[in-house]
Amino acid sequence: MNSVEIEEAISHLDEQAFDAASFPYAFLEAFGNKATTIKRLQSGSSNKSDIRGVLQTNNIHITVCAEGEVTATLNTLKASPAIAKAKAKFTLATDGITL
Repeated sequence: MNSVEIEEAISHLDEQAFDAASFPYAFLEAFGNKATTIKRLQSGSSNKSDIRGVLQTNNIHITVCAEGEVTATLNTLKASPAIAKAKAKFTLATDGITL
């Protein structure tokens, strides 16, 4: 995907009602992850998160938290031992309002 396609996909995601359960997967899909990759993460077979989130090896650790808890959750993600082990380059926490 090129940057224009990613921007369009993220804009489309922003226009939809926030769904905490599906957001991490929709976010990854917006960045061009294949359906098989998303299915593996959803099933847990490739999700390496040690905290109620989605951790894609060599990529990102995403979690959805309670409203107003984004900063604390982000700090928890950053301190996660699984991040270093999976070599995740990015962390993302959202409560559906703040990203």
